Amino acid sequence: MPANEVLQEAKKLHKVGDSLEVLADQNPPIEEALKVLSGNVHNTANLLKVVVAMNMGIPAELDTVIH
Repeated sequence: MPANEVLQEAKKLHKVGDSLEVLADQNPPIEEALKVLSGNVHNTANLLKVVVAMNMGIPAELDTVIH
């Protein structure tokens, strides 16, 4: 199902955002830039979820993929 594939990509993006946050905490010279990038990645992942919800619907069984 296409919705599932897009939601899986959103989940991957959230993991990338989380990794960037960890790197930010470990690299003070570029901490601010990494946190901004992390936030942007998280926002993009959330936007993908909204697009799926609005245009494809989210079946109940996909609820675990979203979180």
